[in-house]
Amino acid sequence: MRIVRRILKGAAILLLLGVVGVVGLFGGLCLEHATAVTLPIPTGSFPVSRAIYTWADETSVDSLAPVPGTKRELIVWIWYPATTGQTTPADYLPPAWVAAFEGTRGPLVSNFLTRDLSKVRAHSAREADVSGQERSYPVVVFRAGASAAVANYTTLAEDLASHGYVVVGLDAPYRTDVVVFPDGRVVRKTPENNPERCLGREASCADRLIAAWNADISFVLDQLARLNSADATGKFTGLLDLKRVGLLGHSFGGATALQFCHDDARCTAGIDLDGAPLGSVVAEGVHQPFLFLLSDHSRELDPESQKIRANIQSIYDRLPADGRQRLAIRGAHHFTFSDDGALLKSHLLRGILRFFGKLHLDGPRQLAVTTYCVRSFFDAYLKGAGGSQLKISSSLYPEIEILN
Repeated sequence: MRIVRRILKGAAILLLLGVVGVVGLFGGLCLEHATAVTLPIPTGSFPVSRAIYTWADETSVDSLAPVPGTKRELIVWIWYPATTGQTTPADYLPPAWVAAFEGTRGPLVSNFLTRDLSKVRAHSAREADVSGQERSYPVVVFRAGASAAVANYTTLAEDLASHGYVVVGLDAPYRTDVVVFPDGRVVRKTPENNPERCLGREASCADRLIAAWNADISFVLDQLARLNSADATGKFTGLLDLKRVGLLGHSFGGATALQFCHDDARCTAGIDLDGAPLGSVVAEGVHQPFLFLLSDHSRELDPESQKIRANIQSIYDRLPADGRQRLAIRGAHHFTFSDDGALLKSHLLRGILRFFGKLHLDGPRQLAVTTYCVRSFFDAYLKGAGGSQLKISSSLYPEIEILN
């Protein structure tokens, strides 16, 4: 009986410790969720502003809309170099967007596993005037990964804008997780438009999505040309240099950027952030300067990963020698190129993931390395800093691995 009592007492102590641990964990997560967080400060000399547009294309239909004949509509986010002295801050996400995202995540994720999006602080002013320091600015069109919203990559966008770029990101209904229109409509992604559903399926699945995503980008460039010609507000008229257009994307957005540069001569240079090549570009290659910036895949030896590496290598080998870079960031993770993965997830969760070997390089550090590589490449090929001698490496960022 004494042994039984000892066992029961020990079990009770362990149970109590477990309960205390769980309560402590969720208490810490709840506290972190409610704590304000500020994104990394942009490293360039320009103040940054952001404007949001809703653009509708009455001349073509959205091939991914569930109702045939639906016209294309996009929410377009523009980060740009701004004049000084206009400091009304822009919300990281407008309140209606915050409410919509909170509604899709569910109570566990919304209240414990992520930051409160209303408490995220960025560095953009709201719809300030464009800086007159330059006659015009190169344009970078950005596409988020999978179904993520483009605002999840505000750190990358703000940093580029602070170095003298106009960064144009787009969200599309039925393929972005949530899109909120000014008239109050909330449109969610449809399951068949999730790129992850194409994994392991026939190529036509991804081709269908990339074709629609590229049509979105083409429409955005058409609209930018109109904006540059005659912006009703006067903000961007004559200030967009559409002869210097960069394409930038993460994951499926990176694959889209690669295919768009293959398809459309308006692409001057492109960057794929850890996206597996898809579409006709795999067989036919691309001619514009291009950077593959990868996370750390050194431990991935499965056949699918080897095929992706072979496809990247094949495209890279056919690029002009003075217009190609292939880099990896040691310790980087695929999902931490964005604000959400790198900055907004709980410190406690990151610690747990690090303990189990699932996370190596710290998120803010990965973003610092990424912003350095991205702006170095675009400076060379969009600003004419000299591509033939380009070597993206720095003693400040020993995580950069040059892949030949």
